[in-house]
Amino acid sequence: MSPEITAKFEGYPPHIRTQLLALRDLIFDVASGLDKSVDESLKWGELSFVVKGGTAVRLGWASQSPNSISVYVHCQTRLVDTFREVLPDAFDYHGNRQLQFDINQPFPHEALRTCIGVAFTYQQRKSLPLLGM
Repeated sequence: MSPEITAKFEGYPPHIRTQLLALRDLIFDVASGLDKSVDESLKWGELSFVVKGGTAVRLGWASQSPNSISVYVHCQTRLVDTFREVLPDAFDYHGNRQLQFDINQPFPHEALRTCIGVAFTYQQRKSLPLLGM
């Protein structure tokens, strides 16, 4: 992890940092299962993860919504619309780029795994009905 990424994680409250680090581990696990390497950086002040052939996945938390974590994808994809249709109860969906979940509820591990995998294989899925989900 780069010093810049480490500093970003250290800036979060401890209970949020724990959740975000678990989500980071999940992202790397999904990428590994797809035999892809992850480019980790900060984009627009948020943690960003991208693999070749996929679209970026960003993570966010804001003090204005202290009990939720957001996962963002590129707004010009069909990802959120498809996730909303296939996994209607997995997240709170906002617009065409944001999945949000409550940190006080069980971690939506399998739904996140699915969404990250689809985002990381988006280029080969984008013409499939429901992105092949």
